[in-house]
Amino acid sequence: MFVVSLNYKVPLAEIDRLGPAHVEWLKACYAEGIFVASGPKRPRTGGIIIARAPRDVLDARLADDPFARAGAADYNVTEFTAKMTVAQLDAFKEL
Repeated sequence: MFVVSLNYKVPLAEIDRLGPAHVEWLKACYAEGIFVASGPKRPRTGGIIIARAPRDVLDARLADDPFARAGAADYNVTEFTAKMTVAQLDAFKEL
């Protein structure tokens, strides 16, 4: 699994302008089964995505994010192994 940390590089007005396309991109990634959870950081300096996919697939999808295509965000990807979860997330454990 991966934790993806987005950091905005442009003013929030530009992020808001790109937001609808970004949400559509998120929905497509969820439909493909790549994303597990996502949301904005507080304060609103970027976002976090939890993903489950091969790294090359994740990298390709991140490159297609409207924020990435516009140069509006940087992406830091950290891989981790989920050894423990709450019962509702047991399907994401890696043994």
